[in-house]
Amino acid sequence: METRQFPHQTLVFKSAVISRLLLFTLIVLWRTLLNPYDTSASLNPDDCLIDDSRWRHHRSSNNSIGSKIESSIVWDSVYFVRIVQCGYEYEQTYAFLPLLPACISLLSRTVFAPFVAVIGYRAVLGMCGYVVSNVAFLFAAVYFYRLAVVMLKDPEAAFRASILFCFNPASIFYSSIYSESLYALFSVGGLYCLMSGSKNIAVICLALSGCARSNGVLNAGYFCFQTMHRAYDALFRKKQGYFAILVLIDGALRCICIFIPFIAFQVYGYRNLCLGRSPDEMRPWCKARVPLLYNFIQSHYWQVGFLRYFQFKQLPNFLLASPILSLALCSITHYAKSQPKLFFSLGFQEYNEGQDFTPVLSSSGTDPKSSSKKKGYENLRHRKPIYKGGNSAELSVDNGSPVNSGYLSTSLLPFILHLGFKTATAFFVMHVQVSTRFLSASPPLYWFASYLMISPGTGKRWGYLIWAYCAAYILLGSLLFSNFYPFT
Repeated sequence: METRQFPHQTLVFKSAVISRLLLFTLIVLWRTLLNPYDTSASLNPDDCLIDDSRWRHHRSSNNSIGSKIESSIVWDSVYFVRIVQCGYEYEQTYAFLPLLPACISLLSRTVFAPFVAVIGYRAVLGMCGYVVSNVAFLFAAVYFYRLAVVMLKDPEAAFRASILFCFNPASIFYSSIYSESLYALFSVGGLYCLMSGSKNIAVICLALSGCARSNGVLNAGYFCFQTMHRAYDALFRKKQGYFAILVLIDGALRCICIFIPFIAFQVYGYRNLCLGRSPDEMRPWCKARVPLLYNFIQSHYWQVGFLRYFQFKQLPNFLLASPILSLALCSITHYAKSQPKLFFSLGFQEYNEGQDFTPVLSSSGTDPKSSSKKKGYENLRHRKPIYKGGNSAELSVDNGSPVNSGYLSTSLLPFILHLGFKTATAFFVMHVQVSTRFLSASPPLYWFASYLMISPGTGKRWGYLIWAYCAAYILLGSLLFSNFYPFT
């Protein structure tokens, strides 16, 4: 499984397996020792609002194993399982995108179909959901490591970051029937393909990430960033206007492809809930100029909106989210302070020598096989980053020259910008406590944490603090979430 470019890949995979086994052990332990705060998890009406004749003979199981699995289906897991069982019955269920339900349905009808008669249909759906989430996480960890190696060009730093991802503070959601694992797999896997030059595969993966979670559509920003720089380079440096137009068309089509699954799902919701109804029966969003179901659901049912969560009674939730938000803010500000010209110009960095603008994101410039031959910036190959003590994590910037490896690498700029947008959204718009899992699939968080852990003088202290944070949230999350207590 290991290759010369990815020397720690097997160890990362084993760490991911250990982390899932640890979560499973903790969940079983807490469920055994404590009683659930809300015991309604076991209550589930067998009859669906829509035609459920295919599964009418599959009732909830009286089997002890089946009952335990069913009682473990809590919080949003209830929605995902119900969607598989009965389809999209209610308007608010359209907030949960179809990739995870589709995967659960596929497994329940094939590999796990024989278990229906033993433990019951709903228990099988729950079991399939756990399998999908945990297996997806294992592969997500591998692709996370590969992406980190490609971007940081430092296998040791990539390994540290990957281990942190395996034991991240939102780990409980990656082992539950939630869409976080599938989103991480396809978003991180898609970014790895993009940075390795496999654009078509990257588009497919990133489109699937948008079919798992709505924020997957934000991954189109990476193609927008790349297209913007390639077009600028072609138009102003190479003076090739026709090629710049082709680049813009190519980038626009790829971004549209990433948006298609999410848009198609909105059309599906409009067709089911709006078409064939009289104006008096239509919901308000059906009459909007742009009838976007997802935004309406988030606002109407969960009160999501700009500054709507800024209430004194929500202070505990802000405190719960403060560690991940602080880490995100520090990672962004540190990068901006270290690379101010690059950061604030969005990568359109003008150099004194030659007055040249060069794209900082190239589909081939970050491939590990070619990184030793290409130093990133064509006009600055003769320049070298300054090292302090020979450590790649301690790169500094000399007169604005680009850093080609480590956390301060110029190629990390689109990741930092993406993280910045997500952090602002989590803090100002969303339920802030969701920030922990919302940001948990953002690679720069772990790259920055890895960078801090070997900082001269304070690295050991930062290491203890970061690992204490991860351990505390793993313990707290497995305790609260599995027993139906509010967590994030």
